[in-house]
Formats: sequence, C-alpha cells, structure tokens
Amino acid sequence: MIESAGNQHYDTIIIGAGMSGLAAGIRLAHYDQRVCILERHYTIGGLNSFYRMGGRDYDVGLHAMTNFARKGSKKGPLAKLIRQLRFSWEDFKLAEQVGSSIRFPGVSLDFSNDAELLENEVAERFPTQIDGYRSLCQSLLDYSDMDGGDERFMRSARDVMGEHLSDPLLIEMLLCPLMWYGNAREDDMDFGQFCIMFRACYLEGFGRPFKGVRVILKNLVRKFRGLGGELKLRSGVSKIHVENGRAVGVVLDNGTELTANRILSSAGNVETMRLCDDITEVEVAKAGKLSFIESISILDRMPKSFGFDRTIVFYNDSDTFHWKRPDDALCDARTGVICSPNNYIYEPDEGELPDGVIRITTLANHDQWCALPEDHYAAEKVRQYDAAVNSSVRFMPDFRQYVVDTDVFTPKTIRRFTWHDNGAVYGAPDKQLDGTTHLPNVFLCGTDQGFVGIVGAIVSGISMANRHCLMP
Repeated sequence: MIESAGNQHYDTIIIGAGMSGLAAGIRLAHYDQRVCILERHYTIGGLNSFYRMGGRDYDVGLHAMTNFARKGSKKGPLAKLIRQLRFSWEDFKLAEQVGSSIRFPGVSLDFSNDAELLENEVAERFPTQIDGYRSLCQSLLDYSDMDGGDERFMRSARDVMGEHLSDPLLIEMLLCPLMWYGNAREDDMDFGQFCIMFRACYLEGFGRPFKGVRVILKNLVRKFRGLGGELKLRSGVSKIHVENGRAVGVVLDNGTELTANRILSSAGNVETMRLCDDITEVEVAKAGKLSFIESISILDRMPKSFGFDRTIVFYNDSDTFHWKRPDDALCDARTGVICSPNNYIYEPDEGELPDGVIRITTLANHDQWCALPEDHYAAEKVRQYDAAVNSSVRFMPDFRQYVVDTDVFTPKTIRRFTWHDNGAVYGAPDKQLDGTTHLPNVFLCGTDQGFVGIVGAIVSGISMANRHCLMP
C-alpha cells in the first residue's frame, strides 16, 4: 500500500513532460489543481526536444508546426490551444513556410499555407481528378475529428480516397506527407487520422518559431511553474500502484512514492499498461513499429543560394509509396522528408538562422539499431547518413560540397527521448480516442490518444485534462 508522505499527494500526476503532458499540466493548474509532471529524461519535450553539440542547437522532431493560423484567428486547433492555455500569439510567433513539395518520379505537387495552391496543382497535373479532389475535401469537412466516437475513424483512408479519386498515383502522393507527419499504421491510414492530418498539412499548413522548439517548450514550462505546477526531471515512473480497482499513486525509479487522485499518462497505451501493477501481461504486439533516422547537415551557406527554396520536400522514388518498417535493413531511404528550417518567412528583426541546415528523415528499424555493437553504431550512423543524402539529392540540388558539420540521430535516440516501445514515433496503430484505460482514474494523452504533432499533442493534453480531470 502506498501512503501519502506529507506533501507528496496530488490531484493529478502526469507521466511525461512532452507537449501533451505540459499542456495538460497548465490547463489543470489554471483550475488550482495540485499537479506534478514526472519525466524520466534529463530534459523536457519527448519527441519534440532539442540538444546542444559543438556549440549548436539541434531540434529533435520539429520540422514544422502543422495547423498554422495567423495572429488573431478564431478557428482551428492553434487558436484553441492559445485560448485554453491563456497564451498570447507572440508566445509562439510562428513564421510561415515558404512552400513545400511532394515529389515522385516525373511529377511534383507544390503546396503552401494557401489551400488553393494544392487544388490548382492537382487541377494542372491531374486534370481528370479535380472534381474528385474537391469532393474528397468536402468529405473531410463533414467529419469531426474532435468526436472520438465517430465510427468512421477506423475506415481505411485508401478506401475512402478511392471513392473520390481514380488515379492511383495521386492517391499515393497525397498520402505521403500525411503518413510521414502522423500515421502509426503501416501501408494504410485510419480515415479519422487522415482527416486530422489533411487539415493540418494541406488546409492549414506549416509554421515554425525562429528559434525552434526551444521557444515553445520554454513558454510551456514557464507557464506551468508560474501557476504552481511541479516538474520533476530524472523521475521515471517504475510502477502505477493499483488498489481495489483504482490507481492510488506511483513509485519512481528511485523508490519514491507519490499518491494522487488520478493519473494522466503520455507514455503510450502499451507502456502505461505495463506500469500498472494489477496487470501481469501486456500485449506488446500492439505497440507501434514505425521509427526514423534523421541526418542533419550544417552548411556554409543558405540553401536558397544553391537553388533549394523549399521548406519541406516529401519524396518517394517510385509510383507506390513505401510506408513500412524495413524488416531486413537498418534503414529504408526510398522515401523520406527533406526539411530546411532556413526556408521560412521570418520577421525582418529576426534575420536569418546562423547556419544553413538540411535535415533528412528516413524510415529505420529500431531493433536492428539497438542490436548493433557499440563499436559498429558510430560507423553505421556515418554510412546511413551517406545513404540518406545520396537518396535525397535525386529530389533536390546536391548540397554535399557545402557541408561543414553533421549529426545523426537514430531510433535509439528517439527511444531515449520518448521511451516508446520500438522507438515508435507515432505510437501504437490503434488509438484510444477517448483516453480511457481499464482503470477509472488513469487516462491517456498524446500520440496514443490520437493526436500527433506539436499542436495535436498540445490539444490532446488540453482535451483529456478537460474531459477527465476537470469534470465533476
């Protein structure tokens, strides 16, 4: 039995100091709850974090914030989170993307924060499909992703797209960015997740703070602590203790015991179930499999100077999009994401980023990376960096002669930042949309609740806090 040790009892304990956990903590602290956020890592952010090496800051995870909205907008997830967390627009100060592209062999579709651009691109390159594309967009507007009970969520996105579009290549191209930016299921996508990501990427678009993810995390932590919330780093949870069918508290890795009225976990569904001491066997097979490797190149010039003016390029080297964990290799560079944080429209007073940067993300096999002997790990990072760059320069100007520094992070890095099984970036394929678990006072937020990306994760934290921790 866990007994409360003086001031060690909380209204809500939140597991994980990622975007969703921090947002939930702020929301609850606004209502005078005593809240403690527990983070196993030495830093905050989870997947969307950062590290410093060689005098430079490197973002982990953030290519762009989806769901872009301009200052003063009343609609959309970004406007909602700013209202709910009582931030100002200046706290995020997002710069708009210059423009992004989907590139397959022989055909490219450009898109930006103006949804009309993609519609015009489809009309020009796939003229027989434009009516179907418009009817597909209308079907997305008719779907409410805020209602987790909508039975259409689990429909196959490919099946729904096939009801509107008859060109297989257009279907593959439209799916590519959406799967890359928010899909835990191999080969196909839940229609509900497709709707969320289609709006986030194509109808609303991309933005980025000038100084990257650090700005968002700094503001979230400042707000949370300013409201009296407690944040404990290097405080991993080893067990959720259950008595009489309810969670009564947690035990930390160092043996410290904390009690709470309820627990909100961003650790993932399978990972949270494993912590509960009333469960003896966890269905590990339900964990996600999709993990990434990212190659970062620091350049001696800005990307626009050698002809690369895209914010993000989503590429695939055949007419069929490859979205599956590579089973027999460390990585699969046939498809990838090329991002330059330089190619945003920053305010004149901010100037330019100090270095030119190209980030390339490809699919990777977590198990194979973790099985590498330590003396092989560094060598494989170099080899896979070369493979990613060789693949990417088929879809962008060759930048290799301008590289002055590099780094690579692998599924091992992602596992260290997130603790997700398999280094799964988007968690388990099957989402628990209402955030409930088998225990009446343990709830999920974050990727396994169903919303992904920075804005999605923050909205998830807010929504689950409102629904489960503030209701009578």
